[in-house]
Amino acid sequence: MIELPLHHLATEPRWFAAGAPGPASLHEHVTATGVGAWWGDDPLRPRAVAVSCAGHVLLSGDPGSVAPDFLAPFAHSHVEAPARFLPVLGAAFDRVIPVERMVYVHREPVAPPCPPEGVTVRRLAADDAAALAALTPDAAWIHASWGGPRGLAASGHAWGAVERDGRIAAVACGYFVGAAYEDVAVLTVPERRRERLALACVTSLCRDIAARGRTASWSCGSDNRPSRLLAWNSGFRLHREYVRYATGNPAARPQHASRVTV
Repeated sequence: MIELPLHHLATEPRWFAAGAPGPASLHEHVTATGVGAWWGDDPLRPRAVAVSCAGHVLLSGDPGSVAPDFLAPFAHSHVEAPARFLPVLGAAFDRVIPVERMVYVHREPVAPPCPPEGVTVRRLAADDAAALAALTPDAAWIHASWGGPRGLAASGHAWGAVERDGRIAAVACGYFVGAAYEDVAVLTVPERRRERLALACVTSLCRDIAARGRTASWSCGSDNRPSRLLAWNSGFRLHREYVRYATGNPAARPQHASRVTV
């Protein structure tokens, strides 16, 4: 697909529904923050579009206008798309794995627990960028949707459990921020787990989101019991279930080599 400048993107037809909870708000986040990209099969009159950010992709439009090699930029991504896109996805990659997901919406206010001595739960600010950057490399996903640690720290959409020396023990943030919903992500460093720090960050963030006139949402895999339990304890309740697709490598011979693995 061809990357589209935002100001060239046609507004009609409306490609994605506005005001939806979960990763469905990805397109609103990209448009508002400029982090991520819009794509189309044609630069002027697209019949199919994609929007991508932090390894997540939404597809919409006419799959008949999309050649399999057009989807190569979305290798090793999490793709949410209508079922009509499955044939071209299957032809584009050497594997396409369905993943069952759940979306929760915040319904029950929960008081934040008291953090342990020496830890303060607060909104992160620009000065916390270095502490976010100092997290382990496999934690970089937590700030990917904001373009990196500086973007997340300065966004005003992150709460952290901060130790006296400035290190971050846990962080919760609005990962994809839309007009009506903010989809929440959370991370706790391994050595500080089981201290209810994630719960303290999430519940504080949810209060902040509500104060902005929005609703927090939460998405996770159906088999991720710890995430589902944290969501429930934080006041989230199930809204819907859906399937997204994990893509592999671009297929060398899309018409023969690709498959959808169930």
